[in-house]
Amino acid sequence: MIVPVFEEIEPVSDCDCPGCVLGRRTAPRPSSGGFPGRPAVRGAAVVAAAASAALGAVPQAVAQAGEHAPAGPARLVAPAGPARPGAPAADGTAATPQGGTAPLFGTGTSAAPASRSPALTRTQIINRAKLWVDAQVPYSTTRYWSDGYRQDCSGYVSMAWGLLSNEWTGSLAQFGVKITKDELEPGDILLFHNTADPQNGSHVVIFGGWTDYTRTAYTGYEQTPPHTRRQSTPYPYWNNTTKYVPYRYKNVTSGASGSEPATGGALTPFPGASYFGPGANNKYVTQLGQMLVARGGAAFYSTGPGPVWGEADRRATEAFQKAQGWTGSAADGLPGPRTWELLVTGAGKDIPPVKTGSVPAFPGRDYFRPGANNVYVTQLGQQLVKKGFGSYYATGPGPRWSEADRRAVEAFQKAQGWRGSQADGYPGPETWRRLFT
Repeated sequence: MIVPVFEEIEPVSDCDCPGCVLGRRTAPRPSSGGFPGRPAVRGAAVVAAAASAALGAVPQAVAQAGEHAPAGPARLVAPAGPARPGAPAADGTAATPQGGTAPLFGTGTSAAPASRSPALTRTQIINRAKLWVDAQVPYSTTRYWSDGYRQDCSGYVSMAWGLLSNEWTGSLAQFGVKITKDELEPGDILLFHNTADPQNGSHVVIFGGWTDYTRTAYTGYEQTPPHTRRQSTPYPYWNNTTKYVPYRYKNVTSGASGSEPATGGALTPFPGASYFGPGANNKYVTQLGQMLVARGGAAFYSTGPGPVWGEADRRATEAFQKAQGWTGSAADGLPGPRTWELLVTGAGKDIPPVKTGSVPAFPGRDYFRPGANNVYVTQLGQQLVKKGFGSYYATGPGPRWSEADRRAVEAFQKAQGWRGSQADGYPGPETWRRLFT
């Protein structure tokens, strides 16, 4: 059997981070030849969507609007698989830039026919796809992850569907049946295999669920440089929009819909500000935390998220709000209708990675009041001493709020040119930021 020469190309991406830009500029082209039985490899990204229904379309300008404008788990990191310049294709296949149909790396498993692929529920398919997002699997066409699957788009789909071999866009269709757009459900795929010119544009996308009632976009998981990511994707994809064909995995079974149980609240309207903040203990706090973790906030949680409101919830919410470009009271760490809408619809920008040595998050004004006794008071005092405002301390600084702390903060605020209520000796977010910058 002769498999046509094929190349997956990197799909168009809207990400402008240095890694993605560099990847688009410097990604190696496949050689025209190759060692017998060891194909050159070139991959593309794969999108797998987390299912969510929408509360309504989110305006494009939301990043500039701010939180209070009028309302209109622990991370899994698996070790990287071994580097390989290619892997032997299954018997009877030709060397192709994508790698063709190949065994799982390190298992000795031969390419398996569709009838031998395992039965999975939609929940299992989506949860399998999420594993690579949580682990931030590096994109590569020459490496295999610890689960045995190739780290390119077709390898990612093969993993999510639990196939017993690494497939390519020319073979994935045999594991599914054609469906229509209206029939799409989480765990289905959108496949574009360019039979007329296999080296131009072929790609595959995993569908997870619509982001809103218009059915014009879905939340997606994508394997692309520098690593697997999650993002909202226009239906059916960014380019070649007339060429993608929906397919359903043949062995999908009845069961949970797979609409991402971890994030849950796509159908849940904003419950109200009273459900969040110090003293809150309810299911919406848990739901908020789970959505924040899915958007990059896992670093803020040492345990949980759980139903009791904590500093981790406030800091993660603040980080998400700041990621939207909001400042001041619009990024106070307490969710409002706009924050909730962005989270449940998968819109807006994700929380960027926490940088070592960055300004610690402001814990909140309630930690700096008469009677307060906590580590943040000590941290504040120590920073005031470093900045040259330590003359007010006869001893310490320590964890109990005192007049010495208030006077030192007031002196620092006045040094910024602030007067009146802006220099009252009680730190706010801007005082905190300037102290630690």
